[in-house]
Amino acid sequence: MKTDILVVGAGPAGSVTARFAAEKGARVTLIERRPEIGVPVRCGELMPSCEEIKGFYPSVPDLDSLLYVPKDLRVREMEGIRLIDPKDRCTEVEFTGYTTDRDRYDQYLAGEAVKAGADLIKGCAFKNIRNGIAETSEGDIEYKVIIGADGPSSRVARSLGLPKNMNPYPAVTAQAKGDFEPYVTMYFGGIAPGAYSWIIPKAGCANVGVGFSPKFADGTLDGYFEKFKNIHDFEITSEKLNGKYVPSEGPIARTVAGNGMVVGDAAGHVISVSGGGLPQAVIGGRICGQVAADHIKEGRALSDYETEWRRAMLKPLKTAAFNKKLADMFAFRSERSTTICMSILGKRRLTKLIKCKRLFP
Repeated sequence: MKTDILVVGAGPAGSVTARFAAEKGARVTLIERRPEIGVPVRCGELMPSCEEIKGFYPSVPDLDSLLYVPKDLRVREMEGIRLIDPKDRCTEVEFTGYTTDRDRYDQYLAGEAVKAGADLIKGCAFKNIRNGIAETSEGDIEYKVIIGADGPSSRVARSLGLPKNMNPYPAVTAQAKGDFEPYVTMYFGGIAPGAYSWIIPKAGCANVGVGFSPKFADGTLDGYFEKFKNIHDFEITSEKLNGKYVPSEGPIARTVAGNGMVVGDAAGHVISVSGGGLPQAVIGGRICGQVAADHIKEGRALSDYETEWRRAMLKPLKTAAFNKKLADMFAFRSERSTTICMSILGKRRLTKLIKCKRLFP
């Protein structure tokens, strides 16, 4: 099989990349290792509102259309974020957003890529690059540009010799039955050492989960989740826990090598303090797809992708990574230090933390 642009991974980053490359007239092949896109759901399914995202990335044009989510995929509006310290004291942060059905949203984005002209192959796993050809479970694919949108442990990045995400933290999520208030709730302390546990409400249920940093933890992820479940008496309806690794140290140093690029979680385009990656996946995907197509059609340098995503997103991502390092150094060493630091920061600076602003002048 031959194609202009091979996109590996049909999550939001890959599907948006494929869509915008196809819209510019390139031949695009989008492969996804799973037989069903978006399944299982491995995240909290939270999408910040366009107003919130504009505050993060004010220079990005046309965010309203880029981040459009059909109404039937918007499950529940959020009224704020509640940050809970180890002594169960709550700081409420103003925040607008909503939960989605991520499986259906991912399928919607893949469908938009197909409408634009991309070929989608499901159940096709990328293995390696050999002599400029992608080896997959369904045969070899010749390409002119390859794009890795295959998550934080990206095989494409490794095959291209790009840096890997350092020290990603493991997280698990499940669904709990019940009526929950319309607030994202984040618990800091011993249940989730070096990270947080969460409740993200949907309709008649909530996504509940735990993440932790291995360097602060002395237990297992399943054990921490069980403790979190028992404290809140959750009625878990998921058949099993779904897990993933979350990049925690900001973007990787290089996202372009030769005729290849990486985008989304594979590029470390994740907000370190919260683990949020959906807006960056979509913003980065548009840039990546357009640059790749221009490279095919006009010979544009692929390095323009790195220049453009850095201009659009690097500052808040670096700020979040720096704030996470500060938390690791001072706050996450013990429950007592977490409590003291959250008290010192107060509502104003905790709001800055959540919204990727500098904590101190």
